Amino acid sequence: MVDVSQHELVPEHTVLGDDAAEDVLDEYDVTRTALPKIKLDDPALPAEAEPGDIVEIVRDSRTTDEATVYRLVIE
Repeated sequence: MVDVSQHELVPEHTVLGDDAAEDVLDEYDVTRTALPKIKLDDPALPAEAEPGDIVEIVRDSRTTDEATVYRLVIE
């Protein structure tokens, strides 16, 4: 079976710890439920991701070199 998360076109996905997640929520002045969602069965998610976790996704960007986005893991 192919591990999709290791493909060169899949951006880096990192599960944030509690402190880092709270920092992100404070920085953007949002609640967890206001974040865009990502399903738990998404093949790009790290194996340790659980519902309720916040995932940081770092993508290549043509305009800013890197773009960082955050998603809430849901079932």
